[in-house]
Amino acid sequence: MTLTSSERLVVVGGDAAAMTAASQARRARADLEIIALEKGRYVSYAACGIPYYVGGVVSELDKLLIRKPEEFKQKQNIEARIRHEVVGIRPAEAKVVIRDLDAGREYEEPYDELLIATGAKNVRPELPGVGSEGIYHVASIDDAKELREIMEHKTPKRAVIVGGGYIGLEMAEAFLRWGVDVSIVGRAPQLMRNIDPDMGALLSDALEKMGVHLYLGEAATAFEETSGRVAAVVTAERTLLSDLVILATGIRPNAALAAEAGIELGTTGAIKVDDHMRTSVDHVWAAGDCVETTQLVTGKPYWVSVATVASKQGRVAGTNIGGGDASFAGAFGTTITKAGSIEVSRTGLQETDLAGGELEFASATINSQTCTGYYPTSEPMTIKLIGEVGSGRLLGGQIVGGAGAAMRINVVAAALEAGMTAQQVAELDLAYAPPFSSVWDPVLLAARQLSSKL
Repeated sequence: MTLTSSERLVVVGGDAAAMTAASQARRARADLEIIALEKGRYVSYAACGIPYYVGGVVSELDKLLIRKPEEFKQKQNIEARIRHEVVGIRPAEAKVVIRDLDAGREYEEPYDELLIATGAKNVRPELPGVGSEGIYHVASIDDAKELREIMEHKTPKRAVIVGGGYIGLEMAEAFLRWGVDVSIVGRAPQLMRNIDPDMGALLSDALEKMGVHLYLGEAATAFEETSGRVAAVVTAERTLLSDLVILATGIRPNAALAAEAGIELGTTGAIKVDDHMRTSVDHVWAAGDCVETTQLVTGKPYWVSVATVASKQGRVAGTNIGGGDASFAGAFGTTITKAGSIEVSRTGLQETDLAGGELEFASATINSQTCTGYYPTSEPMTIKLIGEVGSGRLLGGQIVGGAGAAMRINVVAAALEAGMTAQQVAELDLAYAPPFSSVWDPVLLAARQLSSKL
C-alpha cells in the first residue's frame, strides 16, 4: 500500500515502538504528516535504564532521554505532543479523542493511518494501604527522578520489593548500592518464573549471599501506614518494616483503548495483529508491548514485553505505513538481566512450558566456569538446555552465573532461529581464549550432554 500526499499518521504512544514507527514512516515519506500523542512528560526514553539511574550507575537522568519532543520536530518534522492522552478511538470516523492533561480540555484529531503503541501497564494489587505515600512502581522517568531524589536526600534504611521478576531483581541491586536493607516478597515460590525452579534456586542463593532477604511463596496482604506513609508490608507469615516499597507485581498489555474501539484482542489479552502489524480494523496498526505475537518455537500466540521486540515491531509497522513491505515473524522470548554479581538469561521454552506433554523433551544442566578455571576472573555458571526427543531439535535454554555468563544465551537464541539440533550446536565453532572461555565452551558441553539424551 502506498499513501497519497497530504495524509496524516497519528501515533498513540511515545516510546520504543511508537517513535521507531514514526521515524521509519518519516524516512519512507517526507510528505506524511506525523503526530505522536504521549500522556506522559517524555518520549523516546530508555525505561530499561531506570533501575541503573536509581542505583547511581547512570549518573544523569538526561542520559536516559534518547530524543526530546523538540528534537523530533527539528530533525524529522514529527510533532510529539506530551501530556496529551488519547482517551478514545473512533474507527468509523477515523478520529481519535484526545485529552490535553495540562489544559484540561478534550479535542479530536482525524487520521488516515493510526498506530496504537500503548505499551504495557503495571499490575497494581488492590490491597489495604496500597495508596500510601512511599509505594512506587518503576515504569516512568518521573518514577526514576523521585526515587533517585529519595536515595540522595532521604536516605531510607529499609526497602521492601513486592515481586521477584526483572524489576524486582534490578531494584534490589539499586538499593544495595545505597546501603539499604532489602527484602523481596514474592507470591511465587521462586524468583523469575520465566526460568525453571532449579535455575531460580541458584538465583535465590546468589541474592541471599548478597544480603537480600527473600520471602518467597508469601503474598503481600496489606500495607501498614503511619500518618499516610507506608511503614510495613504484611504477609500471612510476617510484618516487614519498610521506609520504601516497590511494586514489581508484573505487567499486562495495555490494550483497553483498542478493545473499547472494537479492535480484536488475541488469546493473551493483547491486540491481535498480523505479521505486518495490521489490526482487525482497516488503517489501524499496532506495535510494541500492547500487541500479541507468535512464540517461534511453538507457533502459538505469545505475549512478551521486551524493548528489542517492541522496536522491531515499530520498524515493521513504520515501514509498511510508509508504503514498504516488511514483516515480523515472532519472538523466542530472549531476555537477560543481572543483580549485583549474578547474571541470568533465557530463551525459548522452559520445562514448565512443556508440562502439558505436547512435546516429548529432555534437558541437560551443566555446572562450569565463565572462562578457563585458572584465569583470575573465572566465575561459576550453570547452563540448562532443553530439546525435543526424537528430532533432537533445540527448544530453549537458561543461564545463571557470574560476570560473562549470561550473554552466551545469544548463541542459543541464534541456534533456535536456525532450527538447529542439539548435536549441531555441540559442533559449533565458537571462539576460545583463556579470558573468555574454556577450550570447550559451556554451551558446547551442555549441547553435547543434551544430544546424548535426545
